[in-house]
Amino acid sequence: MTEFLAELIGTMILIIFGAGVVAGVALKDSKAENGGWIVVTIAWGLAVTMGVYAVGSFSGAHLNPAVTLGFAAVGDFPWSQVPVYIAAQILGAIIGATIVFLNYLPHWERTKDAETKLGVFATIPAVRRPFSNMVSEIIGTAVLVMGLLFIGANEFTEGLNPLIVGALILAIGLSLGGTTGYAINPARDLGPRIAHALLPIPGKGKSDWSYAWVPVIGPIFGGVYGALFYKALFTGAYGLPFWIMSAILFLVLFGAASVELKKERTTADKLEEKIVS
Repeated sequence: MTEFLAELIGTMILIIFGAGVVAGVALKDSKAENGGWIVVTIAWGLAVTMGVYAVGSFSGAHLNPAVTLGFAAVGDFPWSQVPVYIAAQILGAIIGATIVFLNYLPHWERTKDAETKLGVFATIPAVRRPFSNMVSEIIGTAVLVMGLLFIGANEFTEGLNPLIVGALILAIGLSLGGTTGYAINPARDLGPRIAHALLPIPGKGKSDWSYAWVPVIGPIFGGVYGALFYKALFTGAYGLPFWIMSAILFLVLFGAASVELKKERTTADKLEEKIVS
């Protein structure tokens, strides 16, 4: 099996199980309807585990452009292979989302809310603040890539590694995923969003391209920074890329916090004026 095909199949499996559980929990008249966040996060963890088991021996099972770019940024993966991996991951995600669409064919028409249908394919933030949402994606993906590097630095019984990776995804979803739905993977969001735009889903509404940059840019930055941070912390590789990205991250975090605090102050001032008047 070629590395391109392996990444395609692995990402397809990831999306079939991941987007599939969201469809089961969200779509009308599914037996899993209203299964809740715990069900979703457990299934996403298992989705990653199954994807890694399927193709890990062929391609390393990145299944995520942020992981591929993060590893390449610190010299753990050849840059020449990056376009091949990313193209396979996005195509695999599109195919996986299409299979989920076909599996739930009767339920799209029964589900009237267009946003619910979009949520099967793409992430939708709990509170729509793109700048803050991007911060969440940066943090989640940085933790993901650092976690993968931590796992790689330890020895596990043969065959156990994919389960540990799945547990990492579960932990991120349970602890950090409530803000944006934790894309932490540009292919996981972009591929299915493209499928949503192309597929004949009854009453599907728009694909929300105005938000689509957040689960792409955030994970890419977070993945690269997570890898650079790991290398700096554990190998002393405090190079120029690390300091440049650290400075950018500080500005992003400071800017997001300033915007949110300003919104809170404005809301408090309006409430006070209303009470006084």
